[in-house]
Amino acid sequence: MSGLLALLDDVAAIAKVAAASVDDVVGQAAKAGSKVAGVVIDDAAVTPKYVTGFEPKRELPIIWKITKGSLFNKLIVLLPALLLLNTFAPWVITPLLMLGGAYLCFEGAEKIFHWLYPHGDAHVEKDMSVGDPLHLEETRVKGAIKTDFILSAEIMTIILSNIEADSFWFEAATLAFAGVAVTVFVYGAVALIVKMDDVGVWLAANGHTGSGRAVGRGLVKGMPKLLTLLTVVGTAAMLWVGGSIIIHGLEVLGMPWLYDEIHHIAVIVADAVAQESGFVEWLVTALFDGIFGLALGMLLIPVVTRVIAPLFAALGGKEEASH
Repeated sequence: MSGLLALLDDVAAIAKVAAASVDDVVGQAAKAGSKVAGVVIDDAAVTPKYVTGFEPKRELPIIWKITKGSLFNKLIVLLPALLLLNTFAPWVITPLLMLGGAYLCFEGAEKIFHWLYPHGDAHVEKDMSVGDPLHLEETRVKGAIKTDFILSAEIMTIILSNIEADSFWFEAATLAFAGVAVTVFVYGAVALIVKMDDVGVWLAANGHTGSGRAVGRGLVKGMPKLLTLLTVVGTAAMLWVGGSIIIHGLEVLGMPWLYDEIHHIAVIVADAVAQESGFVEWLVTALFDGIFGLALGMLLIPVVTRVIAPLFAALGGKEEASH
């Protein structure tokens, strides 16, 4: 979170030179950072699974392939598309944000549902089977880049919605810089996470001191716990961010009731607590946003799994048959 905000502070530094309203841009960048963090954490938590089953020497090359695909998604596809929409059809941005927020709610709720009611998935089990390593690597990379496209679309849309600039080119440069910075942050962190257990194994076997070998063993034992923690934090962040985006989007579209009610409750609770009232107000708001996100996500699970997913599967099957 702090790393992402530091990167967005660099965006704000550019704004000091190119934008007329520096304070507004800094404030909007901080707001974007707090919301993008939820998507970024989930991205970092999800990506390591794509290197499962490969030799250690193939892990970093696979992550590099996914990183290049992510940059292509952000800079070549999403950046010009979003800038065109923002210029000629700005009213589309809020519905797009809400669509991405609904996706985040579904993903977060689906993870919780799977945790409460564990169930097998033939497609997932097939995907996790190693089989032919070369074919698996190609399939995994393609799958990771497709998943990244959805998360990148949400990240870029959130950032764009919080950029205030009079110049189209400044807006484009800021969005491009932020997209690259987030990509480097996410996949750099993923590379460290993926290779940390290898570092631990090496230290445990080759450490010159007992404390060094103990650190190595601690890294090996601690990495699964770190990945679990990332998954938990990422899931909570997805529900909070997704719920917040939907609620704020409803307010922008002229339906402010839910936003106003949550804000009213948060202010009452914050006023009842004399100390740290600002943090308490934020915490209560985030809690209600997350509860709303979880409820919406649970409602979306049957819609996605029984209607949307089979429809896309049928369309995909037709495409393969045509080839």
